[in-house]
Amino acid sequence: MSTFTDVQIRSIGGVLNDPNRPLKERFRALFTLRNIGGPIAQECIKQCFSDSSALLKHELAYCLGQMQDHAAIPTLISVLRDVSQEPMVRHEAGEALGALAAPDVRAILEEFKNDPTVEVAETCTLALDRLSWLEKHTEDGRKENPYQSVDPTPPSEETDVTKLREMLLNENESLFNRYRAMFALRNLRSEDAVLALADGLKSGSALFKHEVAFVLGQLQDPVSVSALLESLADKSENEMVRHECAEALGAIATDVCNAELKKHLNDEKRVVSESCIIALDMCEYENSPEFQYANTLLSVQ
Repeated sequence: MSTFTDVQIRSIGGVLNDPNRPLKERFRALFTLRNIGGPIAQECIKQCFSDSSALLKHELAYCLGQMQDHAAIPTLISVLRDVSQEPMVRHEAGEALGALAAPDVRAILEEFKNDPTVEVAETCTLALDRLSWLEKHTEDGRKENPYQSVDPTPPSEETDVTKLREMLLNENESLFNRYRAMFALRNLRSEDAVLALADGLKSGSALFKHEVAFVLGQLQDPVSVSALLESLADKSENEMVRHECAEALGAIATDVCNAELKKHLNDEKRVVSESCIIALDMCEYENSPEFQYANTLLSVQ
């Protein structure tokens, strides 16, 4: 049960929805609302989908999926249907619907599994595969997940790094099974597993590589920094991948990460430059005595 007043929650929502506030403050407000949860927090998040920042909107959708509140489904369906929204935003809405895993989302996912935008189509196909898997299993994979995130697929039962790496990099394998290998490697948290994941940044679709980068950000292992930096610096790489590499580097937060992220603050791709802003804020947080990242309540009281 929330210990926050409605006024406090709406004040945090005001920070999120104020385009004149620094982006890093708006991100911290978003994650504060995600942690608080409940209908008012969700209402504040939903209001922000008209923003001009694709990075922020994709994070809104991610948070709605992670909050595990089925009241978000109509909003997420609306975002997925809206072809004026950026591909990374629509993809994240589809992934969030898969994360919520309600039976009534199957129809909309079926509708968009052949979307002309490949990231959206792949996401909806993955979400449908997740729903089918959950129908046959009582666990959703979080039991083995040290990060407690709601992932697009459960982890593979395989624990051998060599076999998991082969599955991860096999482009003839289904995306669902490659993701399962990805999350199994993440859960092992060994250096060999991290290096195997880093190899995934050179293999497969933009959707696949962006998820690899996200997982490397969860792991926060410096051995992946060189691979992440290479993808971030590659101007021919999909901006969705580069953005996720930037945020992963922000989570790892070494001095090298900090210095390299600053070089991309003026990248011609807005989503990349904004990701570097957020990543540098994460670097600052990771190297500070701050107790929590999602701390907006402290600044609006």
